[in-house]
Amino acid sequence: MINIKKSILKEIYKPRPLNAVKYNYGLLLIIGGSEFYSGSPALSAMAGFRAGADMVRIIAPERSANIIAGFSPTMAAYPLSGKHLIKEHLPTLISMAESAKDVSKGKTAVVIGGGVGRSEETQETVLEFLSQVNCPVVIDADAIHALAKKPKVISDQPCLITPHFYEFYSLTKIDISKIAEADRPEIVRQEAKKLNAVILLKGKTDIISDGKEIALNKTGSPYIAKGGCGDTLAGICGALMARGLDAFTAGQAGALINSLAGEIAAKKFKDSLIATDLIDAIAEAIKIK
Repeated sequence: MINIKKSILKEIYKPRPLNAVKYNYGLLLIIGGSEFYSGSPALSAMAGFRAGADMVRIIAPERSANIIAGFSPTMAAYPLSGKHLIKEHLPTLISMAESAKDVSKGKTAVVIGGGVGRSEETQETVLEFLSQVNCPVVIDADAIHALAKKPKVISDQPCLITPHFYEFYSLTKIDISKIAEADRPEIVRQEAKKLNAVILLKGKTDIISDGKEIALNKTGSPYIAKGGCGDTLAGICGALMARGLDAFTAGQAGALINSLAGEIAAKKFKDSLIATDLIDAIAEAIKIK
């Protein structure tokens, strides 16, 4: 069993060569949002940038995309017609994923699920996208609930699934909160093996498994157990996968970075901490001493 340490970041954040060009370090696509939820994809995008992705593109329903575009001049948000993700959007989603792969020479990953909602058509659209996309994917939030309906759709591409306890229950029908802490890592390993994917179970101790090995992240703070801090984790993991890390390594490093940034922010803000405070602390969290 691996206890994740900050030394894992040394191989990820080496000095960039002088001849580095844009997209050498990844192009991250974030698919999420709906009429009501616009914050989730924005937080993932900002965290992805801070974690080192060269470019982040957001694809979201129109109202959500327009709000996100106003957050920062760094935000590139593509608006989809309508209030929710629906099947008519599939050709656009697949086309933009393929285009991202072309421009980045394969250094692309997708984060999907934050704020998309759980309407039947949206969930079906998420599943169809997962069955067609051909690049690494972080499956988060509402996309986990979609995946629970048809888990075999992810058998052909590298995937990192990032559930909290209830999402893990939705996906596996196992109430992990009722299982002794010492036994949880093996349960996560078994479920990751069944899915042929990497699972990052969020908790006091994050548990990451690819179905073979198990890694534990024991850093963090209780003050990051609040809305938005799971979105930042998904964005960080997506950025790392876009940079070329495998899903298991990205899950380990992403959990560590998110938790360390949370610790830094919590020292200042405690109960007043919000997800953007964590994002602002990512730069300090990834410093190699």
